[in-house]
Formats: sequence, C-alpha cells, structure tokens
Amino acid sequence: MASCADILRSEFPDLDGELFAYVTGILHGSGADFESVDELEEAVGELLREVSQDTKDDGAIREICQRLFNTLQLDEGQAQRCSQVLLDAPIQLSQITDGYGDTSADLLPGLLLKRGQTSMVNAKKLEKAEARLKAKQDKRLERDSLKSSGPVVLEEASASQASSKKETRMESSGKNKSYDVRIENFDVSFGERVLLTGADLNLAFGRRYGLVGRNGLGKTTLLKMIASQSLRIPSHISILHVEQEVAGDETPALQSVLECDTTRESLLREERDLTAKISSGRGEGTEGARLSEIYAKLEEIEADKAPARASVILAGLGFNTKMQQQTTKEFSGGWRMRLALARALFARPDLLLLDEPTNMLDVRAILWLESYLQTWQSTILVVSHDRNFLNAVATDIIHLHSQRLDMYRGDFENFMKIKEERLKNQQREYEAQQQYREHIQVFIDRFRYNANRASQVQSKLKLLEKLPVLKPVDKESEVTIRFPDGFEKFSPPILQLDEVDFYYEPSHYIFHSLSVSADLESRICVVGENGAGKSTMLKILMGELAPVRGIRHAHRNLKIGYFSQHHVDQLDLNISAVELLARKFPGKTEEEYRHQLGSYGISGELAVRPVASLSGGQKSRVAFAQMTMPCPNFYILDEPTNHLDMETIEALAKALNKFRGGVILVSHDERFIRLVCQELWVCENATVTRIEGGFDQYRDILKEQFRKEGFL
Repeated sequence: MASCADILRSEFPDLDGELFAYVTGILHGSGADFESVDELEEAVGELLREVSQDTKDDGAIREICQRLFNTLQLDEGQAQRCSQVLLDAPIQLSQITDGYGDTSADLLPGLLLKRGQTSMVNAKKLEKAEARLKAKQDKRLERDSLKSSGPVVLEEASASQASSKKETRMESSGKNKSYDVRIENFDVSFGERVLLTGADLNLAFGRRYGLVGRNGLGKTTLLKMIASQSLRIPSHISILHVEQEVAGDETPALQSVLECDTTRESLLREERDLTAKISSGRGEGTEGARLSEIYAKLEEIEADKAPARASVILAGLGFNTKMQQQTTKEFSGGWRMRLALARALFARPDLLLLDEPTNMLDVRAILWLESYLQTWQSTILVVSHDRNFLNAVATDIIHLHSQRLDMYRGDFENFMKIKEERLKNQQREYEAQQQYREHIQVFIDRFRYNANRASQVQSKLKLLEKLPVLKPVDKESEVTIRFPDGFEKFSPPILQLDEVDFYYEPSHYIFHSLSVSADLESRICVVGENGAGKSTMLKILMGELAPVRGIRHAHRNLKIGYFSQHHVDQLDLNISAVELLARKFPGKTEEEYRHQLGSYGISGELAVRPVASLSGGQKSRVAFAQMTMPCPNFYILDEPTNHLDMETIEALAKALNKFRGGVILVSHDERFIRLVCQELWVCENATVTRIEGGFDQYRDILKEQFRKEGFL
C-alpha cells in the first residue's frame, strides 16, 4: 500500500516543500491520535483544499483523507513510514540558494517551488491548523485523564461580539431609550464547536419570535448567552429566562409569584414599617407624607389587582385554589418549573426567554398559555418544537442552521412555505449560473490559443472572475428512525387491566374500577391534566406497580420497551453512548453499537462524546437506541417528544406507524398525536374515558371548560 508521502505526491504534484513537510509531520507525529477520518480531515483537509486550487471537490478531498487514514491504521511492522523523508523542521524556502538547490531537490523531488513562485498556502492558516490540532490533542489528553479520575467536566459556552462605538456612546450617555434588541456580528461557541459565526439577531419590541432548528445546533446555548449578558443588551432592558425550577421552601405558591414584583413588594414592606412606627409612637412626623407617596405609587401600579392576576396565571397553568396556598417545597420538580413560568409571566419583563415551555405542561395548560401569550405586550424569544404552539404564538420565526440565523415573518407554517420557496430559488439561481459559467468556459477553451480572439478570451476571463460565487443548496440531512419489528401473532388478551383500584394513600384513589385493554395493533394516546395518573397507569400496565385490587394481564410473550418522561435519569452521563450500550448489552462489537446509535442520529463523534455533553434531544435519541436494542414488541412511551426537534418528531411518528407491534403513549404534542394515534384515552376522576371523536373532541371539551372558567 502506498505511503502517505506517495499519496500526497501523486495527488498534489505542485505541493511546495514547506507545506509537504508540515502535512507529513502532522500525519507522522499525530497519526495515532486520529480516531476517525473526520479528525484527520479537520486537521489537514482545509490546507489540501487550498492547495488543489479548486481542481478537487470536497468529495475528492474526503477520499484522499480516507486513504491517508487507512494508511495510518496499518500496523507499524507492516506499514511504511508516513514519509520516507521526514524533515526535523519546516524548510525555510527563503534560505534555499542556487548553491545547494540540487541537494535540496534530491531530498524533495518535485516538491520545491519553482523560481519566483510563492507558497500557495496562507501562513496564518497553517498557524490556525496547528492550533486546532494542538487543542484537539490537549482535549484528548484531558478526556483520557478524566476517565480515570472521575466525573466528566463539561465544556463551557462562550460568545464574542463586534463592538459598536455608536451603541456604546448611546448606552453610556443614557440616550438609548429603545426596547428593540439588536445584536450584530456575534459568534457563539461551545467548547471547540462553533455554533454561530458572524450572526445577527434583531428583535423588535412587542413581537414574539420562535427559535427553531435541529437538536444540538445551539438554540438553548444562545438563550443562555443572552440571559447571562454574554451578548450585549442595553442595560435598561429587563430580561427573564425561564430555565431553573423554583427552590422549595415554606413560601406559598401564590406568594412566590407575587414576590416577583420587587417594586410592589418593596413599597408594601415600607408601608408596613411606617405604619408600625406611627402605631407605636416612634414616628418622626414625616411618615404620613411618605405613606401618601407610597399609596399613590401602589395605586399607580395597580398593586391591589396583583393577587388576582397572579391567581389567574397559576390557575391557567393548572394550580387549583388549594395548590396556590401550598408551600413550594411540597411540589415536584415539574410543578416547580410551572411556578418558574408563572413568576416570569407575572413579572412581565421587556424580553422573555422561554426554552421548550410546553414540555412541562399538559394539553389544557398549553392551550391556556397559547391564549395568554397572544396578548403579551413586550418581546418573547421562545425555543419550541411544537408546531401548533408556534403557529398560535409566534409572529416571526428565527431559523438556526449552518452557523447562522435567518429571519422569517409570520408563523411556523408560513416559515415552512417561504423557506421551501427560498431553497428552490437558490437552487435555480445556482444551476443557471453554473450553465452560464460552462457556456463561457467552452468559449475560453475553444479560442484560448487563437490570437484573433485573444481580447475576447481575456474579456470572458474577467467576466468569470467578477461573477459572484454561488453555492448549491445546503440541504439538511433527513432524519430517519426505525423501530425493529417484534411482531408475532399472539392470541388475546395481550395487555389489559380489569377492575383495577390503585392508590398511594387509602384516602386518595388514583384509579377506581379501571378497565382498559390494548393489542399489538393499538396506537393509543393518553391525555389528561398533570397529576391525573397518566404515568401511574403506564407503570401499572408495565407491571412496575401492582394494583391494590383488580387484575393486570399480560401475554407471556409480551416484551415491553419503556421510554420514561425522565429518561435522562436512566443514562450514565459520564460515559459515551457507545460505552452505555456496551455496558447495558455486552457481547456485541463496537460497530454494532455504533450502527444502533446511528439509526437514531447519534453517529460519528457524537457516539463517543460523554452523554452529559449532548443536547436534550440527542440524549433522547440515545435513550431510544437503548430502549429498542432488545427488539420489544410493545412500546409504552411517556412524553417521547420532549426535547426532540421537529424533524425527529416527524421521523418518530413515521417509525411508530411502520412498527409492527403495539403502542401506548402519553403526549401533549397535538401534531404528533394526530400523526400516530387512533385512540384517545382521557385520565380524569380516577378513571379513563375513551374519546370517540379523537383529539378534536378533546380540544373542544377543554375550550368549553375555559369559557366556563372565564379564561376565554
């Protein structure tokens, strides 16, 4: 097999000595560090593309890198050295003189520059490539040391932004009174990965923006950079990011929400202190005037209406009157996240940042939130993968892709139409220009050596140089998911509950006389308010919880795959996805584990990164890969679409429809329910009711309840 040097000489005959020595030095000195062809291409691919001077496309460069990688993988005893001539240091071409040029030529046949020719590669790019490689090696050393020393230390996000003297002057002088947000020419990275480069984000006050894009591209990171002021926002604009759940303490839920209005709380506190001084006779005589000022301010901000407004928000998010008086420590994590959302809605910041707000809500609360946000007066930036929610709430869509942000007016459906039209126009324009270029090139090639046409040829060459460089449409890769079939013909009953009672405390029945059944052709969606018992019923169906009374029957050959609402808790975050599957299902090859993960979009470098460093959607895909490894014939899925991007949700729906086995799922995603489910079960009043009219009927029932409660 040819050595790396032979491959380089063959593919790049004009490669100069300095670059040849640099590339072979990388391949020889760092060959053992390259775990994949992707890493090798990242180290030297950009340099080779520049050397090729557009004679080789990306596919050809990739193929050359693959050959180099294969050569490096050979055992040392069988492989030739990466370079038959390896220099101790790069050749300084400026020091090469005629006196010893022949000797140098003997050392590097065909690789020295011709007299007067300069290096084809920018020295700065060489330095950048060296820096990238060194950073990669340092990162690998750090990762290897962490494996033996303890938990993984996660990379951190960072942002940089070009400064604007005009905005800085306006900010310092206090003249900037606008509540529009303009963040221009900024970069965002997560560790070594560049998420955004040269991006612009313009948010007009009062509009509601939906931020969409594939999992792992940096949507959540961007929100965090804005919230932490890592990207400059005018200081007079208040920002609230709903990210962490409310801390559990003795504060009642309603009071926890009211405390968000710090102005009101401060005025009420001062009013109590002044009143106490007057009552005790410790006043100085000025308290009365100050109290009058406080009462005027309280009236101005409508402080007396605040408890009612807070109560309406809490009720809309599912807190009944009793729950509003419970202390925050009595609520689970999911309810505390709802409290955090309620506090943000009550505080009414100038810029509200929401990251997947519907993940913590049931269908009823989602419908209420859609209605509430439609009348929101300030600016919203929301990350969501719920198409119906975005259609109801968003006035604009921001699409994050290819390390940039594209803005679209209108809701999500409008965004999809405009995006498709843009892509078609871009492709047509590119193809038309390619044809035009070919037409000109044919003329140039035909008359290149015709003296009579020399001026025309020169004119055509200049025309080619002036043409803008158009790129073909950068289409996002299609997401595919496939659940392995486990279908066998079983005689019924397959899975059923007969007259089941269940409670955690005898005074409070979760279910009473519950009877439901499913078979291997079922596509059932379970809906209902949070706390109605949806997840509990799933655990009874799986056999994880035993009925207090009644019977659970499951076919002896039934093999259930379960996706938990809290699936991340099932994953070891300190190891890679490949290691995770190897520990859970030992005895298979690494290639088999990688193939399984690849079926769910976890391929290449993602498969060997610590699970903790993956995005929420990527962790969900790892959980799917783990769940389907034993090939179940029945799936029970609790909120499977949480954190998944829209493309993956669509792919999941298609996979479930093709799967030859039974499915019961809990979901609040209206589009997903419509795509998959044939039956709708509603959990309420300690039982389950089958809705014959499907989701449309259920939505109508909820809207009627809203009207009765005064929400609509």
